[in-house]
This record gives sequence, C-alpha cells and structure tokens, in this order.
Amino acid sequence: MTTPRTEHLVLPGVLTAEQAAATVRGILAVQREDGAIPWFRGHHLDPWDHVEAAMALDAAGEHDAAERAYTWLLRHQNEDGSWYAAYADGDAADVTDRGRETNFVAYIAVGVWHHYLATGDDTFLDRMWPAVHAAIECVLRLKQPGGQIGWKREDDGTPVTDALLTGSSSIHHALRCALAIAEQREEPQPDWELAVGALRHAIRRHPERFLDKDRYSMDWYYPVLGGALTDAEAKCRIEEGWDRFVVPGFGVRCVVPNPWVTGGESAELALALWAMGESDRALEILQSIQHLRDPATGLYWTGYVFEDGAVWPEELTSWTAGSLLLAVAALGGDEATCAVFGGERLPRGLDDFDDSECC
Repeated sequence: MTTPRTEHLVLPGVLTAEQAAATVRGILAVQREDGAIPWFRGHHLDPWDHVEAAMALDAAGEHDAAERAYTWLLRHQNEDGSWYAAYADGDAADVTDRGRETNFVAYIAVGVWHHYLATGDDTFLDRMWPAVHAAIECVLRLKQPGGQIGWKREDDGTPVTDALLTGSSSIHHALRCALAIAEQREEPQPDWELAVGALRHAIRRHPERFLDKDRYSMDWYYPVLGGALTDAEAKCRIEEGWDRFVVPGFGVRCVVPNPWVTGGESAELALALWAMGESDRALEILQSIQHLRDPATGLYWTGYVFEDGAVWPEELTSWTAGSLLLAVAALGGDEATCAVFGGERLPRGLDDFDDSECC
C-alpha cells in the first residue's frame, strides 16, 4: 500500500496528516481487489457512492486505486449505459437492487473528469469516454418536457418520470463535467448543452417540477453543490435553510425534525459553502462532525442521534469518509477537486433563460 499524499488534507480541528492518511487507508481497506468500493465490506455498493470514494482516493494521490474503481464501472456497465442501484459487497454478479437511478448513472462523468484533472491521463479519458457517453445518453432518455430528469427505471425497464431535486441537481453537475470531457476530446454535444440549460432553469425557477422533499437537507443545499444556483441565489438559499438544518456543534440534520445529524450531508454542505466562497463556515461545519470519527479505522460513522447521544446506524461508510476528504481537499486547494466543485472549466450549457432574477 502506498503512502497517501496528505499535505493538502491537513485542516486545523479536522485532520492532521496522520489522521488524513489513516482515513485514506480506511477507504483502501474497503476497496475490493477488482476495484469495487462498497459502503463497507459486507454491505452493498451503489455507483454514486463508489465514485465519491474513488474521487477521495484521487484527492489523496491514490490514482491507481481510483482508476481500478473506474475500471470496475467500465467492466460492469449495462447495455443501455446504466448500472444497477446496488450490488452486494460490490459483487457485480450479486445485484440486490435492479433499479437504475439516473443520478447514480450520470455521476461517472464527475469522477472521470476529476481523475483526468488529477492525472492528466489522456489514455484514461479516451478509454472511459464511451462509458461516459453511454451513461449520459441513458440518463437523458428520462429527460422530461420541463427539463427535469426522471428519477429512475424500475427493474423491468418502466420509467419513473417523477423527478428528485437532489438527483437532478447532481445530474446538472454531471452533465457539465460530461460536457467538459467532450470539449477536451473535441467532440461537441449540443443536445447535452441544451439539456443542462433546461435542467438548470427547472431547478432555479420551477420547484413544482420536482417531488416535494423539502424536509431533507440534501434538497436544501444540492442545487448549490450541483452548480445550478450560484452567487446571490446560492447565498439566499443557504441562509433560508440554515437554522432548520444546521445543529451547532453536531453537524447537519439529514431530515427535519429528526434529531439526527449525518457526516455525509455535513461534509457536502461544507463543500457547497466552500464553492460559495464561505470557507470559514465550511471549516466550522467540518470541525463540528469530528465526534463521528472512529480513531481505530480513520473512517466516520454515518450519523449521530444528538438527543440520545447515540451513534446510529453503527456503520463506518467509505462514502462518508470520501465526502469529508473531498471537502477538506477543496479547502486545502487541491486543483482537481477545486476545479470540479468550483466550476472552473465547466461549461454551463446553452441557457437562454433569464438569469437576472434572484430570490
């Protein structure tokens, strides 16, 4: 096992160099030999969290391990460009959920672009392009007339046309990364540009086009994290929900009014705050969830019930550790992570809609 590159993963009150290295080793210990990264050994793999963990490995300089994770996706992509929602312990032959969720499928573009920016490996980009292209085309087959993206296909192929705001916001980010890959390869994709413009407009102006999940913190911050809301709109949205979702000293609630904070949501909010230029606030959020760290493994508990003082569920997830490392990497100035989540080099798409309104 290599020594992780941790100089930019040191953050006061969050990670020392030794702690950062331990967290990276914790993710590597979860990864299977074939590249799969399940939530933890014995639990399932979903494609979105698999990519998030791979991105964290790239942020730590573990490029070979990250590439194995993307190779796993390449090997096990379905003929329609999708992946299934869950594989037992990352075993591609043991599918436990045959639904195909659009945001899970699209997220490969974010990871592939991040890996390319981290390594400059054109051969990797060439090898992954057919998988990215097929995945995006698969997702856009569930694009709705209002620009939003249907949630998933059931295991029998039936489309679920209801759209999730969090999922569509993640897809907005993935489409922009896919367009950046296409631009790098000099293969224009005008239909994708139109799709990301329409999706952004739906997210910004038409909340009625999405299922009402207002109780979930992800629906609060994901339009910012996914780059659909920026500048004054982003700041307005974050201020609106701050007191509902942020529990000082503990982190971010997953869902109100439940007294349960989660590490993944907290780290993702920190990443969104960093993208808005609010690094001090981002640091405070990351510092507030250090009670979730397991010193024995370097990984993080998924959540904490603060009224009972109880860790719940009792699971140390690779994706929670991955989200924290990515937030720390952005705050530490890691170029690839900053570019992917800060919007640098990411096209906005063909958005002809009025951009002057604010909340």
